[in-house]
Amino acid sequence: MTQPSLRPQDVLVLAKLLAYQGRRPPIAQMGVDLSISSSEVHAALKRLALSRLVSNDAEGNRPLLEAVEEFLLHGVKYAFPAKRGEITRGLPTSYAAPPLNKNIEPGSELPPVWPFPEGQHRGVSLEPLYKTAPDAAVRDQALYELLALIDALREGRARERKLAEKELIARLGHQLK
Repeated sequence: MTQPSLRPQDVLVLAKLLAYQGRRPPIAQMGVDLSISSSEVHAALKRLALSRLVSNDAEGNRPLLEAVEEFLLHGVKYAFPAKRGEITRGLPTSYAAPPLNKNIEPGSELPPVWPFPEGQHRGVSLEPLYKTAPDAAVRDQALYELLALIDALREGRARERKLAEKELIARLGHQLK
């Protein structure tokens, strides 16, 4: 029997759980919100529970925030390294998206963007964690910001990563209260 390992869509599901800031809705609703199938959400929740990133109890798969913080700050960049590509039109991410774009002045280089047909920004493509992430992010600002912070941790320079760490820790700490 092989050891199940986390997949990129699991990080998307985890980010959505954090964005809900409360009880998880039905799996079917999560699938609609993330533009993935219910079976993909169910499998992701099982892998997240096996990885001890979410509870596997009657509380409804609530994120285990200390483990989530450790994984996002120290593990996600190794498990799911960022892949840059060509210049394209898309949706800003990493330091070019909220909330980091308020603290980082755009330089002369093109910003990182998720390739997205309806995107209004030109930049260097950064492959999203999962193919449906841009669609889901457009519909949910909290999810968009979490995914952008995760991308800053995955591909950012030292200053961008430090700002992303600080913001992510603050958001996770807010959920503890």
